[in-house]
Amino acid sequence: MAELFPDGVAWRNLADGSELRLGDWQRQSNQLARGLRARRLIPGDRVALAIGPDDPLTWLVSYMGIHKAGLVALPLNTRLATAEMLRILGHARPSVLLGGATVLERHPGLTSAVPLTATTGEGDGHIPWQRLLDPDGSELDHRVDPVDVADIMYTSGTTGAPKGVLARHGELSTIDREPESWLGLGFLTSSPFSTTSGALLVCGPMRGGLSGWFLPAFDAGRWLDVVSTERPVAAFLVPAMVQLIAAHPGAESADLSSLAVVNVGSAPIAPDTLRRFGRLLGSGELLNGYGMTEFGAVSAMPMGDRGRHLGSAGKPLPGVKLRIVHPDGTDAVTGQVGEIAIRGRRGQRRYFRDDDETAARWKQGWLHSGDLGHLDAEGFLWIAGRQKEMINRGGHNIVPGEVEAVLFNHPVVVAAAVAGVPHEVLGEDVAAWVVLSEELSLDDLRHFLLEHLADYKVPRRISVVDQLPRNDAGKVLKAQLVSDLERRNAV
Repeated sequence: MAELFPDGVAWRNLADGSELRLGDWQRQSNQLARGLRARRLIPGDRVALAIGPDDPLTWLVSYMGIHKAGLVALPLNTRLATAEMLRILGHARPSVLLGGATVLERHPGLTSAVPLTATTGEGDGHIPWQRLLDPDGSELDHRVDPVDVADIMYTSGTTGAPKGVLARHGELSTIDREPESWLGLGFLTSSPFSTTSGALLVCGPMRGGLSGWFLPAFDAGRWLDVVSTERPVAAFLVPAMVQLIAAHPGAESADLSSLAVVNVGSAPIAPDTLRRFGRLLGSGELLNGYGMTEFGAVSAMPMGDRGRHLGSAGKPLPGVKLRIVHPDGTDAVTGQVGEIAIRGRRGQRRYFRDDDETAARWKQGWLHSGDLGHLDAEGFLWIAGRQKEMINRGGHNIVPGEVEAVLFNHPVVVAAAVAGVPHEVLGEDVAAWVVLSEELSLDDLRHFLLEHLADYKVPRRISVVDQLPRNDAGKVLKAQLVSDLERRNAV
């Protein structure tokens, strides 16, 4: 693509207006690939990538350069604590750490876990990133094989300790095409490239001749302003961003008419939230999807659905098959909730240095996702929540996503999370945390829930909070909410 459209702007950093053109991306990533190989790294060696969202263009050059050298990229979530990142580095054992200046300043202890560290800053005892670039910008003669490991993506850790997933080059994209012309129209995103959804967008926009526009620090007001003034034609959002945009006081007056399509993914989202946001889009298409680090992209809403299956995660992508299974391994009937099992022609992703966990998740060629959902009569997938989040309240099974969806139907609920908390008699009880746009009595909220849910599903503990804790993928950290509640109760 760099040969076809060398002057095409592949990515723009909306924070400072800087641009990365395809020709420059090609040349600089070649220079970095040669520079890494000159440091005696060989194909298969691992390179940790700890450059934050504040420097997206350097991240993109680094990621492509690592791959071109036949090395394995280890993208790190730079919002993790130092101890969390050190655990990942100790498990992955990379040969080199490419660190952002701000990241290394916040986490100086990272360098002790890696033989060689390069920084995007002035040096500070590390090799400046620019010094890794070889003067020769031509391509290496190394060619990657589809079965070669490209990345080790560490899971978000919402249900336990993060685990490294091996992603191979042949699995990184479900679409392989080149545009006939370079349109250069904008595709807006704020998802960090170190996440699974963000990594899918590294080359995604340019396959359609679009320019990726990266907004490093998401802010709903800033997002609305960018769409109104810069006029992108497409965007990607995680559910948390959708909720914040829909609840923003300036949303109704913003002009979002340039958006032909908005993709929403990486976490379950309530249909009412999608409806609120969809009204803002007007004629724009709102598409939801589903995927996971252990597999990649799984399903997507087909273009032209026009809201007929709003809230669904769409249909399986080409080459992907889905089953809904009960705990005993039997298939659920249409419309019945069970665990989502996935298989596809892309092959099986393994956990790095964890054969036991790989075997536990992959059974007879099917990945058991740990997510709950159902398939309707037309083959559309509907996500209900996490299997491990299922609440057993006195013998009654409660899916948190069902309760959350009803909470979102209340006009003043901006965000909501539901989880099980320990109970001496019932085993577990139902708790909820809500963000409100205006004052509301909890008795009124419970009465609203009783109109739509069985009484045993209605949370007896409801906490009003300013915001919900989330990871970079937009997923609510429910374990943190439960832990904070238990700590307060113990005082």
